[in-house]
Amino acid sequence: MNRFITLHTSHGSLHGQLALPDNPCGLVLIARAHHAAEDAVISSSFAQSGCATLTMELLTAQEVQFADATQNVPRLTQRLIDVLDMTRNDGDMEKLPLAIFTSGDVGPAAIRAAAQRDMQVRAVACHGGLIDRAGAQALKLLVAPLLMLFDADDAIGQTAYQRATSHLGGVHTMQMVEIGDDPASPAAIWFLGLFSG
Repeated sequence: MNRFITLHTSHGSLHGQLALPDNPCGLVLIARAHHAAEDAVISSSFAQSGCATLTMELLTAQEVQFADATQNVPRLTQRLIDVLDMTRNDGDMEKLPLAIFTSGDVGPAAIRAAAQRDMQVRAVACHGGLIDRAGAQALKLLVAPLLMLFDADDAIGQTAYQRATSHLGGVHTMQMVEIGDDPASPAAIWFLGLFSG
């Protein structure tokens, strides 16, 4: 089953899509600042593992016009929390174990949101991103296991992760992704182990 999701905010509407297979093992929230061409490939990778996916944009059509909108960690965090709260009140999603998959600029917000919804978020996987921008407090409060996926040439992201590790109190690991490979595949394998645990 597929459903289109609309979440209304004071700045406009956020759009997403829920893909729900029969008897899903869990729900992966694919959090993006805005729609990207690779969303369908990423969603498909999780679907092949038996996961339901909720692909959500965290910026409105108007906000996307501003170049620095993806750098607003507090706004992206609040949007993610709003999405998480929505899933807890949706009959198709509320009982499924939940993990967050994100990439790039949404990584810090995913960590902050997971730290604030520690009873709900089972795991977080980030493909790149400067996760130290989440701040020391959120990194320390993060309970959900964290998987960082880096392209081989992403030296800036790897350095940011090394800075963050001194604050991370929970389980965290790093894995390299060959350039051009689908980062959702290793994340799906990792999530499945946590969903079944």
